[in-house]
Amino acid sequence: MTSLPSSVDVAIIGAGAAGLGAAHALRNSGLTFTILEARDRLGGRGYTVQAAPDVIFDVGCGWLHSADENSFVPIAEALGFEIDRTLPPWRDRAFGEVFPEREREAFFLAIDAFYDRLEQAALTGKDCAASLYLEPGNRWNPMIDAISTYVNGCELDQVSLLDVDAYEDSGLNWRVRHGYGALIAAYGAALPVALDCNVTLIDHSQERLRIETSRGTLSADRVIVTVPTNLIADQAICFSPPLPAKLDAAAGLPLGVDDKVTLALSEPEALPKDGNLRGLTMRTEMGTYHLRPFGQPCIEGFFGGRYAKALEDAGDGAIAAASIDEIVSFLGNDFRRKLAPLCESRWTRDPFARGSYSHALPGHAGDRAILATPVDGRLFFAGEATSPEFFSTAHGARDSGERAGKEVLASLRKR
Repeated sequence: MTSLPSSVDVAIIGAGAAGLGAAHALRNSGLTFTILEARDRLGGRGYTVQAAPDVIFDVGCGWLHSADENSFVPIAEALGFEIDRTLPPWRDRAFGEVFPEREREAFFLAIDAFYDRLEQAALTGKDCAASLYLEPGNRWNPMIDAISTYVNGCELDQVSLLDVDAYEDSGLNWRVRHGYGALIAAYGAALPVALDCNVTLIDHSQERLRIETSRGTLSADRVIVTVPTNLIADQAICFSPPLPAKLDAAAGLPLGVDDKVTLALSEPEALPKDGNLRGLTMRTEMGTYHLRPFGQPCIEGFFGGRYAKALEDAGDGAIAAASIDEIVSFLGNDFRRKLAPLCESRWTRDPFARGSYSHALPGHAGDRAILATPVDGRLFFAGEATSPEFFSTAHGARDSGERAGKEVLASLRKR
């Protein structure tokens, strides 16, 4: 375990993608710095596990979104991580007749029209709940809301219209063959990190900042805070003097709920590689299933919003049980014997995440810029929630950390 220094030029709170991005920005600056990480591992909400001898599973982020603009793509190439450029199974690669092609076409016309209405409404600059732009009575509204739970971690009544419109998606989505979480951990492998080091207080009342942690106290000239918004809003880390504007901004950018499960598949040849299974459920409380990702003998399930939170609250194993029940409802009772739980996430139960990724509440799209603004040229903030256009992504987090690191260097040049 890396020892905790008593004093550094820059302390970075959190060893997720943002903290690692900040550290890389400082690497050749001549400054002393350390990363303080509450967990016993690197990566934050990026986490890869070997769920079975032949199944690699990203418990957290799994897709290189906007891959042609994603800063982790060149990092993956430089570190020798294989990138899979197979098209995602989300739209056109449905398996079987549980969601017939004619119905899928009608659904995609409806959801595309919904996003067109959002885009037009955003031009006014007036914010409201995105749900107000659902077409009243449209049969597809519950499933459009289900997609929001996957994208935003919440239903459309909880998300800002302007925030939805601000997100940039180039449409290219790739994967890391041996795990996005594994890539993020490798990106940070050579950096100075103090693990099992939970920060509880940042005292910025004196010339030097004092940081209290579960492993002792250290001082720093500058601090970069990269923890999830829910930890700031809940005051899991306290600031002295208080920073009410930061608390308010963090509260306006809560982490939604998205959870994943992987199920072992005993007769994989019965299903296509990288297929999609999603039923014509006409309800928001539904999962979506990635069949045999990378050709592995498994099915990966995804749940979001209030439904995912209810499954988390139901206890360990509830997500896997719900996914098996739903898959069996689509493919028949005989399929139950082919499935077995391997691994599932429960991100709201993770004390150092308390959710999956951020969304702006209606009226709070401007809180991302407020959260990102430095305080007194000594306290800096990063994390996916501070990204203006790539929020909710690992590369948005990494880029925000790099931005904060550069802000630190600029502040020191001004002295």
